[in-house]
Formats: sequence, C-alpha cells, structure tokens
Amino acid sequence: MSSSLRIIDYLETLPGVTKNQLYKQPSTVLAVFRRIQSHLAKTLVMALLYMGRPIPVTDLDSWVRPDCLKEREKTVVQLERLSILSVVSNPGKPKAYNLTKTFAASLRLALVGGGNHMSFGIPCNDPYGDPVSIEELDEYAREQWESVLGFMVGSPWKPAGSKGVELSEAVTKLLQGGGLIDMKTKKITRAGFAFLLQDVNAQVWEVLMLYLEGSSYVMQMDKVEVLSFLFMLGSLELGQSYDKSNLTETQSSMVGDLTEFGIILDEESSPVFYPTRLATTLTSDAGALRSAISSTTVEAGTPGFIVLETNYRIYAYTSSALQIAILQLFSTLKVRYPNMIAGKITRDSVRRAVSQGITADQIISFLDTHAHPQMRKTNPVLPPTVVDQIRLWQIEGERMATTEGYLFREFEDYEEYERTVNYARDVGVLLWKNNNKKLFFVDKVQQIASFVKAEKARKAAEGRW
Repeated sequence: MSSSLRIIDYLETLPGVTKNQLYKQPSTVLAVFRRIQSHLAKTLVMALLYMGRPIPVTDLDSWVRPDCLKEREKTVVQLERLSILSVVSNPGKPKAYNLTKTFAASLRLALVGGGNHMSFGIPCNDPYGDPVSIEELDEYAREQWESVLGFMVGSPWKPAGSKGVELSEAVTKLLQGGGLIDMKTKKITRAGFAFLLQDVNAQVWEVLMLYLEGSSYVMQMDKVEVLSFLFMLGSLELGQSYDKSNLTETQSSMVGDLTEFGIILDEESSPVFYPTRLATTLTSDAGALRSAISSTTVEAGTPGFIVLETNYRIYAYTSSALQIAILQLFSTLKVRYPNMIAGKITRDSVRRAVSQGITADQIISFLDTHAHPQMRKTNPVLPPTVVDQIRLWQIEGERMATTEGYLFREFEDYEEYERTVNYARDVGVLLWKNNNKKLFFVDKVQQIASFVKAEKARKAAEGRW
C-alpha cells in the first residue's frame, strides 16, 4: 500500500470523537479531501456540500452506472468510516446520507475562506534575519533527507561541499523501530529497500506514519494536535516564513522533530519557521524533491544511470556515494572511476540481498526504474535472461510467501457465509476463500466485523438469532 494512503487508513481507526475534533480545522478537512484517492468519493462530497438536505439512497444509486454499484458501496463505506458521511434515518422513508456537520462546515471555509481559525498558519510578513530563498530550502531539505537514506544503506552520504548531517539517536531509533533497518545487524531490511524504491513524497509519509504510530514520545502527545499540524504543513506556501507564536506546546515540539528530517527549517531562537518542499507537497500531487537515487547527479539530471548487460555486468554512471551504496546491496562492484562504477550481479550478491529481506522483484524494479536512456531504446528494457536468473536465485532459498490478515470461519450456515464473503469482496478486502469449507481470508477486519455485527442484530430483530 502506498504510504500516503496509510494516513487515510489510520484516520479510519480513530474514534469518532477524535475525528470530529480534527475536522474543526479547515486545513485538516482540505488535506483529508485531497488525500482521498477515489474520484467518486470526491464527487459525492462536493455534490452534497451545498445540497442542504440528505440524499436518499435511491437517488444516490441513480448517480452511478448500474455496473459501478459495488464501487459506490465501497466508497460510501469508506466515507462513513472517515466520519465524512452519516446515515440519516427517517421512519417510513428510504435510508438517506448527508455530510457530517463539522466536516461540511470546515470544507466550505477551506474553499471560500472566512473565519479566524488560523488553521492555515500565520504568515510572517515582518522580516526576521536574512530571508531564506526557495533554492536554499531545497538544498537544506535534500541534504537532511538524503542523509537519512544514506544512513539506511550504511553510507555516510554527504553532498558536495557539505560536512554531512549527524542524525540524532531518536531518528535512528525511529527507523529501526519501523522495521526499515534491522536492529541487530544495523542493515537495511526488505521494508527498507521497498522504502528506497518509493518517490520522495511517499517516503516522507512513511516516516510520518512511523512517527505517529511507533514513537513512544509521540504516543504521549495529543493526537488531534499532531495530526492537525501535519495536515497544516501541506497547505503552507514554499518560501514563506510562519509565526510560531500560535503553535501549541505539542506542535512546537514537533517543529524540532521534523527539522531533523528536513521537513521544516527552524532555528531554536527564531520566532518563525520555514516549511520546505517536503512539507508543502504532503497533501498535493506535486512532486517533492528529486532524490539522489532518482537522478545521476543534480547537475546532469538524466532520468537513468544504470546499464545492465546479458553477461550480468553492470555499469553505473554516477559518483553518488548513496547510489553506489544501494548498488552494493545486490551486486559486486569491481572498478570505480570518477564518474562511473563497474561490477557484476552474481548468485552470491543476490542471495546476500535476499538474506537481508530484499526481494528479486525489488532488485529488478530498481534496475528498470533507473535504467540508462540507451537501454530504454530496447524492449524489454532489461535483458530477460538476467531478470529470470535473478528470480531463480531467490527461489533457491525461498519456497513460501506470507500475507498478514484475518481468517473467518465457523459460520452458522452457507447463506451467512455467502453474504459475508460477498461483502468482503465488494469492499475490496478479500484475499482468499474456500467455499467448500466456508473459510475466507481478509487483510482488514474492521469493516467485516461491523457487517457481521449488523447481521447479528438483524437476525435478532427477526427472531432468528
């Protein structure tokens, strides 16, 4: 799952009271609306925003093509779980839906303006010290963020002309606690390598989710204030300084934490802070910083740097210590020149990577994503013999794949099983089923549990339970 989508799943698990408090901030509501991936969900929200009355479910069905009713059901369930949509019950009339009052009021404020909520930050127009340019903010953010990536791959990455960045113990513990680095060997894990393959915006969200879910320090904070501040950052303007005087004690502490990742530029004695591009792109589709992994060098800016031959030899046109460290995870490097390295992908190098949790598909994905433009003139981009052999080397030591989830069984009758498994399929959480044994397996349990509970209540009302 994309890390930027995990924040929506995280919101779904919060109590309704917490979500209601969050939705009092227009910046939070706007950010949540932006992060919802379903175009149908956004369409329904905007259609209901100024309607002024609940919409009956029969009218809602007429908005959707008959072949998309399952998608409509899945969308409504998600909006209900996010406390964006609520059910309005009128005796003797069809069920109807309406936007929750708090969400609707805040979204209208976010779209048309007004109010004194200050949830979009307080721009500081009075200069404090020398103003910081956008170029300086980008350079600062890149240096901080790529130092984090360099630590993950075991390379003390340092930009040209820089002394490097010393990561605090809190940052390293966060990466280890999140499973991106093995706590015993201090080496990158499968999850860590998957993290490197993501774009920078997704990487930032991954770290923020670890910050939210895995930090004992954050666990003691007010979740509403933490989430409100993160969502606010996505609505700020790059290059603009913002006053810290309106921040709560919790949010002031977060400024210091996020500074270590390059998300915010802040000096402890300064009354203002600057959001970097890592922050201002959190809730938009705009790209964040160009990572050192995704381009050969900042100066060259070419889309790929790796050449792979059918004899398993690999050539990388780069001088980046970070890129070289990543290549060393799954290849054996032989020669290094000022702007190029040469090596070979071998059985031992792939098996070494697999033993650290890196998969063959991740290696292939990395090679394909960063293939040199000359290689992209051929189809397929990578030599099929090399791709197949990388997969075979992994299979030598692995025979089974695991998926975390929940198993449902012991249904009263086949009818109950069929209704439940069909619902699981409709909402998109079904992974496996066995009709003969009345078993099925899902990756999320909350929606199914709610459905089963509703079914029990219905049967009890009918006198069948």
